[in-house]
Amino acid sequence: MLAVHSMKSADQLNLKSGSTLQELPVWTVYLELDHPGSELSIIFEQNPLLPGIILTKDKLCVGMISRRLFFEQMSRPYGLGLFAGRPVEYLYNFLLPEISILSEDTPIVDATQMALGRSPKLVYEPIVIIDESSQYGLLDFHQLLLAYSQIHILTIDRLKKEKERVRMARADFRDLQQNYTRLLQNEKMIALGQLVAGIAHEINNPINFIYGNITYAIDYVEDLMYILECCQKGKSYDDVAIEAKKRGIEISFIMEDLPKLLSSMKVGATRINEIVLSLRNFSRLDQAHLKFVDIHEGIENTLIILQHNLKARPDRPEVQVIKEYGKLPLVECYAGQLNQVFMNIIANAIDALSESYKLSTCNHDKNKSSSSLQKDLIIRIHSEVSDDNHVIVRISDNGMGIPENVQTRLFDPFFTTKPVGKGTGLGLSISHQIIVEKHCGQIYCVSHIGKGSEFIIKIPIEAVNRELE
Repeated sequence: MLAVHSMKSADQLNLKSGSTLQELPVWTVYLELDHPGSELSIIFEQNPLLPGIILTKDKLCVGMISRRLFFEQMSRPYGLGLFAGRPVEYLYNFLLPEISILSEDTPIVDATQMALGRSPKLVYEPIVIIDESSQYGLLDFHQLLLAYSQIHILTIDRLKKEKERVRMARADFRDLQQNYTRLLQNEKMIALGQLVAGIAHEINNPINFIYGNITYAIDYVEDLMYILECCQKGKSYDDVAIEAKKRGIEISFIMEDLPKLLSSMKVGATRINEIVLSLRNFSRLDQAHLKFVDIHEGIENTLIILQHNLKARPDRPEVQVIKEYGKLPLVECYAGQLNQVFMNIIANAIDALSESYKLSTCNHDKNKSSSSLQKDLIIRIHSEVSDDNHVIVRISDNGMGIPENVQTRLFDPFFTTKPVGKGTGLGLSISHQIIVEKHCGQIYCVSHIGKGSEFIIKIPIEAVNRELE
């Protein structure tokens, strides 16, 4: 096993608009297929940032297994028992994971486009990089996004300079404008990837439940068809019951259990229908223009989409949502874009509460004082109509709050306080554009350290002098 890796800090990279993958840090951790599967777990535990392991046979690369795919398989029933003691080859042949291989001279911009274009299941998987000497390495998807974000910033800075020399470099200026449009589109694609991942997780549970019960439903129907055929032959019920019992068919049990089984399957199907309907209502694909809509419905659909993020996790409890809805009229707005604003703000509140809980837990461990541990994580959503015929929506959390020097930059493009790989700094900037430019409204933040933050959205009930699409 070769365990050599190159991991510079991403902010130390001197990237340019034409930089290639060769300039990014890669992992080169190899493991032969004949080694026991338990070594995969050991390597991942020893390297918490390791995105995956390159698998070799006779020192030749045959594939790759990512950290996500490995622990996803090991967390399944019997996964650890089946593969831990056997050679890695058994697990690899069972999973046959799809991998993306790129040459090290591929431009970072092109590589990011390719990575984001993968299926939702693969979008966060690491990428295999091959150099001119046919050596393989692994590039973390988050490192690629960070590098791409840095190129974004360089592009925007250059765009501002080119605006001052527009008469001398008009053609170049048009190219940069197109590049900026692509940046915003890529931000939407990243958000879409996160959205799809959450929806897939929510739908997965009822689908697995229905799938697991289909086999029993088929068996029950086959047994009932056999009983029906016997009855059609003129046999008495007692004779049919005796023959059925010989075949292991319990008529009374089927009559009792089949309605319950079908009812439970219907509950699962109803849940899937609710999620899909909420996703459709959230996107409002049929309402791209101004239309009077129910703001509360948009908020509810957003909460359903984010339900997976609100649930309890190993590192924090469930996030509670308290709704204080006022009596609102229908509001004339771009419903899909307004839902995007709700999504960005609520998702940021969830992230802020998660970080706040981790910090309070750390302080609790240091101080050994129960008063330093925050128990309840709360998001409060309040709506009302103002005296000047506007609708006001307040979304607040009881996190740690936002420092004053950060509050002044919240809506600046590419400004983010999130860790590397978890934010591009465009969410609140786009939200500000949607509220102010598209809806002639206002959006601002009120925050106090230790008490939490509140985002206030104010838009007119009826559109006035608004930019039309």
